Amino acid sequence: MTTELGLPALRGGPSRDPDRPDDPRLVDGFGRVATDLRISLTDRCNLRCTYCMPAEGLDWMPRDEQLTDDELNRLIAVAVHRLGVEELRFTGGEPMLRKGLENVLSAASALEPRPDISLTTNGIGLARRAGALAAAGVNRLNVSLDTLRQDRFAEITRRDRLQDVLDGLAAARDAGLNPVKLNSVLLRGVNDDEAADMLEFALEHGYQLRFIEQMPLDAQHGWRRSEMITAGEIMERLEQRFTLAPSDEDRGGAPAEKFLVESRLDGTSISTAGGPAVVGVIASVTRPFCGACDRTRLTADGQMRTCLFATGETDLRAMVRGGATDAEIADTWRDAMWGKKAGHGIDDPGFLQPDRPMSAIGG
Repeated sequence: MTTELGLPALRGGPSRDPDRPDDPRLVDGFGRVATDLRISLTDRCNLRCTYCMPAEGLDWMPRDEQLTDDELNRLIAVAVHRLGVEELRFTGGEPMLRKGLENVLSAASALEPRPDISLTTNGIGLARRAGALAAAGVNRLNVSLDTLRQDRFAEITRRDRLQDVLDGLAAARDAGLNPVKLNSVLLRGVNDDEAADMLEFALEHGYQLRFIEQMPLDAQHGWRRSEMITAGEIMERLEQRFTLAPSDEDRGGAPAEKFLVESRLDGTSISTAGGPAVVGVIASVTRPFCGACDRTRLTADGQMRTCLFATGETDLRAMVRGGATDAEIADTWRDAMWGKKAGHGIDDPGFLQPDRPMSAIGG
């Protein structure tokens, strides 16, 4: 049931490639094995970040197209029990807008073997829910934070909610959701002078900071490579205040390249509030890591994607609602992953930005 976006589903689903090995895992044709499932719980969001969506928001997914809790729980169980998925990351839109979120998380944490569970959020409302998320089985959080200045936060997100996010970060740390990771996107001429300040803040509070290159996944399709702050520029800004060294930690399939924060250039020592003195850079555009990718993706409406930038999807929702068995769903998932491309192709002359924006795919 693989579709090219905008075209009807193909009846009968993809035929099995005879070259695909008889392996229960999610193996692709380049030897990669997907053990990390990224799950979008909703396309809705309560912020309107300028690099993600227009001020008026988007046409949200109709409720009847969204997977029910039972449907979602079933697909997650198929991934863990039959396909060897070991890590679950719940995303959105904003995942805390999903009704019954804690119930979905509790069901996932009750699976055997128990997967590692994380959540990516904008932090709005986190202060009052951090304890419940921890109790439901979340191991750690990623929180989006692009600036420490109230005026800039309001400019970037079109909402005056910075203090809510800061309070949420502290509550998550106190609830034991560690390490609390900060995801930050630098925008040229907007917040790109805050790189070192963001790192100081993270070190002071024991958070782990990761800068992310802006990717062509905005709903407006306004991304321009020439306007993007690159990983090289991020490092230059950090090294104006800090001495950094590559981490010797095995990166594996992790998207972030980690650097040890050894010292400040003014000679003062580095002290942290319990977290390691490291900073990460996710350079999806200029230093792609597709060759080690271990991710498979599920949208809120039950479409399986092999890549953030995929132009095709596999309709697992139709299989669930059409009476398919778990074994049939698992084999269709394997077939789709076997056809995963070598890379995202951003540098290819014929690259096309996906029709779905990031808020509808999940981070």
